[in-house]
Amino acid sequence: MTPENNNNKTPKKPKFNAYWIYAVAIMVFIGLQYYNGALHSVSKTTPSQFENFLEQGDIAKVIIVNKSKAQVYLTKEALSKEIHQKKDGNQIVEPSADTPQYEFEFGDLQNFENQIQRAKAEHNLTTSVVYKTENNIWGDLLISLLPFVLLIGIWIFIMRRMSGGGAGGPGGQIFNIGKSRATLFDQNTNVKVSFKDVAGLEGAKEEIQEIVEFLKHPEKYTALGGKIPKGALLVGPPGTGKTLLAKAVAGEAKVPFFSLSGSDFVEMFVGVGASRVRDLFKQAKDKSPAIIFIDEIDAIGRARGKNNFSGGNDERENTLNQLLTEMDGFGTNTNVIVLAATNRADILDKALMRAGRFDRQIYVDLPDVRERKEIFEVHLKPIIKEANIDLEFLSKQTPGFSGADIANVCNEAALIAARKSKKSVEKQDFLDAIDRIVGGLEKKNKIVTPAEKRAIAIHEAGHATASWVLEHAAPLVKVTIVPRGQSLGAAWYLPEERLIVRPNQMLDEMCATLGGRAAEEVIFNEISTGALSDLEKVTRQARAMVTIYGLNDKVGNLTYYDSTGQSEYSFTKPYSEETAKLIDKEISNLIESQYQRAVQLMKDHKEQLIKLGDLLIEKEVIFKDDLEQIFGKRAFGIEENLSPLPA
Repeated sequence: MTPENNNNKTPKKPKFNAYWIYAVAIMVFIGLQYYNGALHSVSKTTPSQFENFLEQGDIAKVIIVNKSKAQVYLTKEALSKEIHQKKDGNQIVEPSADTPQYEFEFGDLQNFENQIQRAKAEHNLTTSVVYKTENNIWGDLLISLLPFVLLIGIWIFIMRRMSGGGAGGPGGQIFNIGKSRATLFDQNTNVKVSFKDVAGLEGAKEEIQEIVEFLKHPEKYTALGGKIPKGALLVGPPGTGKTLLAKAVAGEAKVPFFSLSGSDFVEMFVGVGASRVRDLFKQAKDKSPAIIFIDEIDAIGRARGKNNFSGGNDERENTLNQLLTEMDGFGTNTNVIVLAATNRADILDKALMRAGRFDRQIYVDLPDVRERKEIFEVHLKPIIKEANIDLEFLSKQTPGFSGADIANVCNEAALIAARKSKKSVEKQDFLDAIDRIVGGLEKKNKIVTPAEKRAIAIHEAGHATASWVLEHAAPLVKVTIVPRGQSLGAAWYLPEERLIVRPNQMLDEMCATLGGRAAEEVIFNEISTGALSDLEKVTRQARAMVTIYGLNDKVGNLTYYDSTGQSEYSFTKPYSEETAKLIDKEISNLIESQYQRAVQLMKDHKEQLIKLGDLLIEKEVIFKDDLEQIFGKRAFGIEENLSPLPA
């Protein structure tokens, strides 16, 4: 850097802080106290020495201050005595008529007065006694103001804590508690996320990009008499990219973008939520055209009139009412578009969902195999990986994964490779990461007895056998008896991504799930508690078949599923006691019939089941190739979707 640049570079001035004023005031107060004390520094003496000075006739006057302290003035003759010229070896008593030479504190005033009168009478002294009352103005003022200062300080502290410590300077939060907490992104803010970073979600991206175009070029759409949409609601499961889409809008739009969460409107004070809604829309209108993004809008948009057993939800309803008015009411500014995201659209208020407020509801679903490949491409860019990583294979190995899950897979794979001191992330690291996320952390040091290990191996071999011989069961990829998470063993499947499911497909899946317990009964002639998660899964499937999808002949084409979510607030069932008994009976019959079917399958393939269990005990992890050696080629399924995993 050149000297000229150094000279031209002006140092940053410190910002003014109101606490400086408090510090200066305290220092001035302490200085005044010290200065007053220094001015009135007087030599100390004791009552016994005072009595000696008094009897010798050295004292001209005694001033009694506040009936507790005596100030002693010496005579001119006494000032010339050597005993009064120096005190404690250093301090010299200066002769002065205005200041006392000594002072001390005494006990009882009556005794002190009697002592002086007695000495005057005995020694014929002319010492005068004067009474004086002194007031410490600063000290009294401090004592009187201290309680008020403490109360105000505690109040400010509590208000700052309750207001969340937002901006506005010291104490400013007290008056800004009704202000919006939205974060503003505009052209001066560097937001690095763009639509290129949003993989998949093609339909949702088109809808969102069109909203950005509305604000950039409104005349293109209004020339034909159309109106700009007032709001768009992003709906979908967690981790599918709703907030990421909003970040991309903030990065792409060249208009002010206000971002906040639904919980930012919630406050313990009455009326604060509605006030923040008003302030938010006021700021957006002042900077229009603008976009407002409210994440997790179900925090304030829940349907009104539910759970109204107390008045605790009135504040939330007032906030929602204000939001409804701002979005579509008198004086609505059409240059403000509201984006919102939620994964609980079923509980939102109907007035919030109507056209004119949220004109568009954009469903952001879990990605399919093609979209998962695109998401892998985005998240693998910063990762140092092998050149021959097959993204098609990885996308097929992660059915049902959301975008957040895939990002986690990539990160876990990089961590696993780093743990093994590798120079790049390999294919096996990604497979280990998928196992880690699906099954949990591998517990190699868990103590398992040989009998338990054989029971676990037979159980997992039962799952593998049933899934291999049933037509509609999910194809098996890998079976392991290494404990992971809370499970003692696991079987990995690659389910077909279906849009609709038929009854025979669900029954085959239930039979494969019960294959583990059926294998235990066939081989050991007894069952164990290891099938808890299996029973939970098949019970849920059977209940869905009977009560939700109408796939049971006895119950008929009825569903007791309420998509509006209002049934969760009801204390009554939507069916009679007789129907409840019928539902329970049909669920039990479904599960028992598939269990007996699984038992028969295990008996028919008992020899292969035992071989598979022994192989599991030997290897602990087996793959599709091992099953082919025992059972032969699988007669069902789409084999090209399956690639053998490395051992």
